[in-house]
Amino acid sequence: MCCTNDVILHYDLLIDEGNDPVHDPEPLQDYMNKWDGQDFINAMQLDKTKSVLEIGVGTGRLAVRVAPLCDKFCGIDISPKTVNKAKENLVQYSNVNLICGNFLIHSFLDQFDVIYSSLTFMHIKEKQDAIDKVFMLLKDGGRFILSIDKNQDECIDMGLRKIKIFPDDPLLIERNISKCRLNIVECFETELAYIHVAVKEV
Repeated sequence: MCCTNDVILHYDLLIDEGNDPVHDPEPLQDYMNKWDGQDFINAMQLDKTKSVLEIGVGTGRLAVRVAPLCDKFCGIDISPKTVNKAKENLVQYSNVNLICGNFLIHSFLDQFDVIYSSLTFMHIKEKQDAIDKVFMLLKDGGRFILSIDKNQDECIDMGLRKIKIFPDDPLLIERNISKCRLNIVECFETELAYIHVAVKEV
């Protein structure tokens, strides 16, 4: 991940500014679902035996929908204030573990049945390294569901601040995934994203 301090500051400031997608009004929630939504969650094939990792958990926008459907939920995010907000939003779920850290360098103690990420890989320059780590963290037969933004801008422009990002090319992402022992089983589009579903070979 590049420009890590800038990314942390950006998302900490969003919390200071009152930005929490978990509590967005319905029209904004519908807008955010254009990057993932119910089809994205369905692709996880969740049940009460599954352990799940979300890369870039944010304030818990997706986690509040996923945690009740699985056995164990782990979320990691690089922004301390964002993780604290996620803890507030997910306090009712006893199966949730939230980590403040950089996914690329954090040492996880467990493997997972499902790993997913939405609107996060744009912050990761080292795409192959990230997907290689996903492979290592997945159990045999585990599923990886990745949503990448169709937008190819190289920065997030907030007016008073700009955050450098690394837009994702769906064909390159497919190649990154295929370099691992991950089989792509489904690719589909939403209005604003490309979604890849891959399974780790047994």
